[in-house]
Parts: sequence; structure tokens; C-alpha cells
Amino acid sequence: MAEFTLKIDGMHCGACVRRVRQALAATPGVVVKELKMGAVKLSSDEEPAPLGLAIAAIAKAGYTAYLESSTVDLALSQAALSQKG
Repeated sequence: MAEFTLKIDGMHCGACVRRVRQALAATPGVVVKELKMGAVKLSSDEEPAPLGLAIAAIAKAGYTAYLESSTVDLALSQAALSQKG
């Protein structure tokens, strides 16, 4: 299981947290482990992990997200994605 921590810019209130939670709930393959003001911990059993989908969902909700930490070697995930395509 891959785990990621994303930093999220622009979250200022409880409504922001709800918006991000709803956006991620609609993202296939992503499980929210912890969500607090300015950060979210995610997990995924999919390979490659849908990190890009999670970041895109957060952006669509109106916020900027970037990777803070990961339990996955992203180069290996990119190689797996290249083999699928």
C-alpha cells in the first residue's frame, strides 16, 4: 500500500476541509487517512498510485497541492505507468 502526504495551499476554514474531503472521496483509488488544515495523508492499493488524480481533484476544488512525502519510489511508479501505456 502506498501512502502520501500532500501539502495543500489555500485552506483556511472548515468549509475548505469539507470541499477537499468531498473532492478526494470522488477520486477513484484514493483513501483519505487524515485531513487537517493544510495537509492530507492518503493511501492507495492501486499501482501506480493515483497521486496525479488526487492532486487534480484538489486543484478542481480550488486549492494547490504538492507532495510532501511518500512511501513509494515515484520513479518506479512512473516506470509502471509507462509500461501500461
